[in-house]
Amino acid sequence: MALSSTKELSPTVATLALVFFLLFSQSVFGASFGRTTNTVGSELLKVSPSEFEGTVKSVVDVLQDVTSILSEFGSGFGDLRLSNAISDCLDLLDLSSDELDWSVSATQTPQGKHNSTGKLSSDLRTWLSAALANQDTCMDGFDGTNGIVKDLVSSGLGQVMSLLQQLLTQVNPNSNQFPSSSTQGQFPRWVKPGDRKLLQANGLVVDAVVSTDGTGNFTKLMDAVLAAPNYSMKRYVIYVKRGVYHENVEIKKKKWNLMMIGEGMDATIISGNRSYIDGWTTFRSATFAVSGRGFIARDITFQNTAGAEKHQAVALRSDSDLSVFYRCGIYGYQDTLYTHTMRQFYRECRISGTVDFIFGDATAIFQNCHIEARKGLPNQKNTITAHGRKTPDEPTGFSIQFCNISADSDLVNSVNSTHTYLGRPWKQYSRTIFMQSYISDVVRPEGWLEWNGDFALDTLYYAEYLNYGPGSGLSNRVKWPGYHVMNDSSQASNFTVSQFIEGNLWLPSTGVAFTAGLNE
Repeated sequence: MALSSTKELSPTVATLALVFFLLFSQSVFGASFGRTTNTVGSELLKVSPSEFEGTVKSVVDVLQDVTSILSEFGSGFGDLRLSNAISDCLDLLDLSSDELDWSVSATQTPQGKHNSTGKLSSDLRTWLSAALANQDTCMDGFDGTNGIVKDLVSSGLGQVMSLLQQLLTQVNPNSNQFPSSSTQGQFPRWVKPGDRKLLQANGLVVDAVVSTDGTGNFTKLMDAVLAAPNYSMKRYVIYVKRGVYHENVEIKKKKWNLMMIGEGMDATIISGNRSYIDGWTTFRSATFAVSGRGFIARDITFQNTAGAEKHQAVALRSDSDLSVFYRCGIYGYQDTLYTHTMRQFYRECRISGTVDFIFGDATAIFQNCHIEARKGLPNQKNTITAHGRKTPDEPTGFSIQFCNISADSDLVNSVNSTHTYLGRPWKQYSRTIFMQSYISDVVRPEGWLEWNGDFALDTLYYAEYLNYGPGSGLSNRVKWPGYHVMNDSSQASNFTVSQFIEGNLWLPSTGVAFTAGLNE
């Protein structure tokens, strides 16, 4: 990461800094965060609903104050990286407020329509974890910028993160509470009857067509996205004809249930080249980014062509809860796929990269995917995953099942000179499981790589279960306390589609094939 700038503060920035400190101190230290009692509310919460709601309200109040003050920094005083970091934070704080609002609504009206799985404990823990990750991402974006703004943000959001961790501990992770009649058959309540018939018949009604040659409704993907309805409870289908679309696409939080279908991962390609080196934050470097709930992509490639020398350069970023990527190509080098937050499912995708090329703090499952390490910078080590779980109360992690782990074509003849590992711990409680997958000789015998010395080696959770292939041997694997060889199917079942992402409750409505358990 680049070092922070040592620019002198202008009087304007100094004044804003003082105002920020005074207002933030009042918000954080003057707020009432609810009683810390042992009251047992419902099966869902370990505290009373009113106490849970009170803590959420306190967090939201502080987030609003941070937002109002941060907005005063405007365009970042001509500094592109600072401007992008501020823009990231404003979006992330806005997402967090929504996620907290959903959490309160779900506890107040458990039979309401939340556009979720219907299993409230999973929903709440997912949304609170996402809000927690957002604060971390906000602060990370200020690396390499004027230090004073990062200091202002970190002093306040550190308090928010502490409260969010407290909220996570208040949700019972083992609750089986469902709202009554939350599902009809295998479809969530929010899937309309017409959608059910359409999906069951495996047919699709296209709402918009995008084509580079002008034969569709739009020539730009972003124009089609902007024209889609907000908060739609009905699937809205955008068909993207073959061609290379050179644009950065961002599907904002209001665009629910969008489905984007291409003509094949080798035919419909969305391409960008933003990177950290060129002044973008990692978060903002994504060629394609989606926050709206219930997003589905099929038969499309997302790529970032910045190259290995430009370091962090994201091809695809998802914050979309209950999102699916089916038969998609996701190509880049460092930080190719940013599974930032929420529950995500990848099926029959091809994902390639170098350093930490699948990373983030989502709860994500990859099934029947080709995951390929490629040749990066000289003497650079490849790491396939870098999961960002910060606390054991988060339900997040990566589960990689029935996949093929191998070398991309540019690395096949030099696997011995470029060391490739299954993953390394980005955050303290990083969690990743490889199971029932083919692992080629591209992976080193030790399997996993340290992040920095002995950081997180006791607290991470890395596991392997019934993998095969020349790189799957376990005799020379790392001996870290947090590394596990699974021999028990009941342990591995915890990381299947049906249990890890509650897939039986929402994947049928997407029309995408999936394996619910351990047997294909």
